[in-house]
Amino acid sequence: MASKVIRFHETGGPEVLRVEMGEVAAPAPGEAQVRHEAIGLNYIDTYHRSGLYPVPLPSGIGLEGAGVVEAVGEGVTSVAVGDRVAYAGGPIGAYADRRNLPADRLLSLPDGIGFETGAAMMLQGLTAQYLLRRTYRVQAGDTILIHAAAGGVGLIVCQWAKALGATVIGTVGSEEKAALARAHGCDHTVNYRTEKFAERVREITAGAGVAVVYDSIGKDTFMDSLACLRPLGTMVLFGAASGPVAPFDLGLLAKMGSLFVTRPTLFTYTAARRDLEAMGAELFDVVGSGKVRIEVNQRFALDEAAAAHEALEARRTTGSTILLP
Repeated sequence: MASKVIRFHETGGPEVLRVEMGEVAAPAPGEAQVRHEAIGLNYIDTYHRSGLYPVPLPSGIGLEGAGVVEAVGEGVTSVAVGDRVAYAGGPIGAYADRRNLPADRLLSLPDGIGFETGAAMMLQGLTAQYLLRRTYRVQAGDTILIHAAAGGVGLIVCQWAKALGATVIGTVGSEEKAALARAHGCDHTVNYRTEKFAERVREITAGAGVAVVYDSIGKDTFMDSLACLRPLGTMVLFGAASGPVAPFDLGLLAKMGSLFVTRPTLFTYTAARRDLEAMGAELFDVVGSGKVRIEVNQRFALDEAAAAHEALEARRTTGSTILLP
């Protein structure tokens, strides 16, 4: 069956993304064919495109989507033709109007959650789930710091952490983004362009520091993030929007209060089907209950993937961005 797909043949800027036509074969054993209704855009997509996270070339791109199952391969029992489904985490190649992928990566999308929300929430929402419930299990009374609080993961973390009873501090790059974060449960916003966030966090916490820092920025924020932590605090580095963190002396962790540092990935946390299902169920519950609202604030046609990447990397986006086939 014919399919429109976005591919890149060399690494580089958004201009390397090409719109191509191809054929999608019948699904192999264990696979399902999904017709996308919406596709999620995530910062990791830019890492694949730029070569920061190398992938074999030429390559498709994208890790998240939602749509309808059109066909299933031999042995597939977890989904059926006509099912509404969503997925995140790969294999790479979601920027397409239809595709085959392993059926055990698909989750049934509840009737109360639309395709656009499903496509926008899976990777960011499952990331928020493991950050808040598994990497460091946030408890009522904790104070946490989330960088890029007005981004896709940030807005979900702010709402979810607030629902758990935490005090949320978030960094942002403008007053507009600060207002958006506050509207989604962020108690204190810090503009990293005009304020030194480590100093502000110490002021806000009366010198105590925070239980955990969730940092997707990387190079520009890592050392100051460590300085925000209380003794025995946890530094969670889950992205590198400003570049990779340079090597540092692990003895600093002792001097700064026996700190913990981890570099988790969604792929590890969802590797087992049972974990993926449990994480998805918890995400669908908080979204379905209204405790967490998924903000789809930008929509681009699939053909406009390059423009979507430009907007994301220029930090002109808030909340979630989707591509529409």
